[in-house]
Amino acid sequence: MTFQIAIDGPAGSGKSTMAKILSRKLNAIYLDTGAMYRTVGLKAVQSGIDTKDEKALADMMKNIDITIAFENEEQVIYLDGVNVNGNIRTAEISVAASNVAVFPVVRHKMVEMQRKIASCNNVVMDGRDIGTFVLQQANFKFFLTADAEERAKRRCLEMKEKKMDADYKSILEDIKYRDNNDSSRAFAPLKKADDAILIDTTFLNIDQVINKMMEYIDGKQSN
Repeated sequence: MTFQIAIDGPAGSGKSTMAKILSRKLNAIYLDTGAMYRTVGLKAVQSGIDTKDEKALADMMKNIDITIAFENEEQVIYLDGVNVNGNIRTAEISVAASNVAVFPVVRHKMVEMQRKIASCNNVVMDGRDIGTFVLQQANFKFFLTADAEERAKRRCLEMKEKKMDADYKSILEDIKYRDNNDSSRAFAPLKKADDAILIDTTFLNIDQVINKMMEYIDGKQSN
């Protein structure tokens, strides 16, 4: 019997980091849903399409070719047959992803792919609406959050470690923009599921967050 773990929260709250660690601990697939929306945003940018133009995006989605593979325990996304893992983490694509994600025509296609993967694998899935929309019946749900300033610091450090240009002020502005965009969209907005465990990671390190999550998982499984 397969199990599903949903991790939601705003940008920079630690979702991806925790999801990757949990997936290894529990021998499950880690599905980075944010990367899927980033790939759609990348396709729009490469095609010269306004990421706020719903009609143009709807036309684009009819022919978009996104394939998700798991190679050496890492999620790899192919756009039109090309590995784009190294192209979707820029500030420009972050904003593009947030813009395209507000449209049902984009979300429906991505959710269909996500649910198909989750139906036949043990998965740890992170995003904005996993517990509230994508996997409403997930075995375990978490909602991670942190102060915007702390999230900006983390993202800045992460980008610098990857030798990418990182400006704290612009990253903070980007995070606040995405928070507003994600939480105010009409369809499947960012919000905590009623049955999700809330964890504020502002003053917690990675091990402390993982321990809190594992305590809940182990406790629920033993009941």
